Formats: sequence, structure tokens, C-alpha cells
Amino acid sequence: MSDSHNHSHNHSHPDLKGRNLIISILLNILITVSQVIGGLISGSLSLLSDALHNFSDVMSLIVSYIANLLSKRKASDRKTFGYKRAEIIAAFVNAATLMVVAVILIKEAIERFFDPQEVASDLVIWLSLLGILANGFSVLLLKKDADSNMNMKSAYLHLLTDMMASVAVLMGGILMKFYQVYWVDAALTLAIALYLIYMGYDLLKDSTRVLMLFTPNSIQVEQFVETIQKIASIKNVHHVHIWQLNEDEVHLEAHIDFQKDIRLSEFDNILGEIEQVAYHKFGINHVNIQPEFNKPDSKLVIVQD
Repeated sequence: MSDSHNHSHNHSHPDLKGRNLIISILLNILITVSQVIGGLISGSLSLLSDALHNFSDVMSLIVSYIANLLSKRKASDRKTFGYKRAEIIAAFVNAATLMVVAVILIKEAIERFFDPQEVASDLVIWLSLLGILANGFSVLLLKKDADSNMNMKSAYLHLLTDMMASVAVLMGGILMKFYQVYWVDAALTLAIALYLIYMGYDLLKDSTRVLMLFTPNSIQVEQFVETIQKIASIKNVHHVHIWQLNEDEVHLEAHIDFQKDIRLSEFDNILGEIEQVAYHKFGINHVNIQPEFNKPDSKLVIVQD
């Protein structure tokens, strides 16, 4: 069996990612403490719900930071892939916490709908402004890395939704101050919760796909097999597995039947051609091929192991 690699990695400076996460963690601790105190004093559920979301941000950012550190550890004989999946696990955990927080907020909002409370709106307005500024700064810090890293995207989404939540709380505070419309506090809490579910679902789905070793959406296995089988001297491609290890690595494992009993040097040349096709047409950068000649095994493309 031959294993070959084409590396295409994200070259964003890892220390910069770590620094940006630390800054975001500290800012969110400040916001959380302020909003909890302010929410208790003002009686605003939307402010307390925003504080709960901010607390989940702190936890998610800490998870992301730890995962970022782990992902840089080297492989060993006991951990042959190293900790390359640490950031995917972090993304899954963070997306799942978005869902849990959303369910808690929905429950609280429904209860408050039936029992609206008077709210000290001035405090709500000032603290929501603090949330907008701090989270807005954190969003800008993480935006670049969020485009290419699932872990950073999960942290970015937490912060982005919290910034949007703070905008909603500000609007609610203004309505309560000038129009005494106190039911808007519960309505905004419900809106924040639904937005969390909307934002978290795709990330939860994507991270689950990677953890379950599903074939990436961008790759059609049948199309890949048809393309490879066009290479001269290849008779059949079967027992195919294609999976994503993390953001940077897509792996292929397959058995290939050859038309004749070729020499090892000939196989190396064909393998080079397979690698080029796999990488440039399908984005697969780790190729692991088992060459065969008249082997009596299943010739199905997908074999139920």
C-alpha cells in the first residue's frame, strides 16, 4: 500500500490566533460580569439572557483556545495524527452549546411573556452599548481566521450572534425607556434564541460530518472513480473511502485493480498521476492506494466493512 501527501495548509500565524482569542476571552468576561450585575439590578431578562450567551462565549473561546494549542502538538507513536481534530471537536462543542443556550432562553422568554416585568431601561442601554463595542472588536479580531478554520468560525459565530443580541437589547432598552413597552424584553430574548439556533445549526452539521468521517460535500465519489478509471492500465477502482481529517487535510483510501501485473516503478508513475488528479480536481491531498492484480475481493466502490 502506498501513501502520498500533497499539503495545502492555512498559513495564518497560530500565535496571532491565540492572542486574538485571549483578548476576546478577557473582553467577554468583562461583559458577562457587567451584564449579570446590570441584569439583576435592572430586572431585564434580555440583558440576563445576553449575559448567559456571553458566558457561553467565554466557555467557547476557552475551548477554542485550548484546541488551538492542542492542534499544534506533534504526532507520536501513540497519537499518529497528533491533535489535528481538536479544533473540529471544539467547533462541535461550541455549536452544541449555542443550541443549549437557545433552548434555555426560549423557555425563559415564554415565561416572561405571560408575566412582563418593569425594567430599568437606562442601565440596559448602557450595558448593551458596552456589549456591542467589545463584541464588535472581538468579531473584527477573529473574522479573518473564521473564513478558513472551523474552530475559529465557531468562536466567531458566538461573538457575532452576541453582538447582534446586544444590538437587539439596545433597541429594546430604547423602546422600554421611551414607550414603556416591557413585553419587548421577552420578544427580544426569543428572537436572540432563534437566531442562535439558525447560526449554530450549519456549524453543528459541518463539524458532525467531519467527526463522522463523511465524504466532503464538494466531492462526488462516483465522479472521482470515473475520472481515475480513465487512467491507462487501471482496470477498476473500489473499496473507496474519502474523508476530511480537519480543515487542511482530505484523505483518500482506495484499492485499485490493474490490467496487468506491473512493476513497482510503473505503479509509482501511475500513483503520481492519481495524486495530481485527486489534488487538482477534487482537493484531496492525502492519497493512500492499495494496488491489486486479479485479487478475488469485492469490486464494489463502497464496501460495507
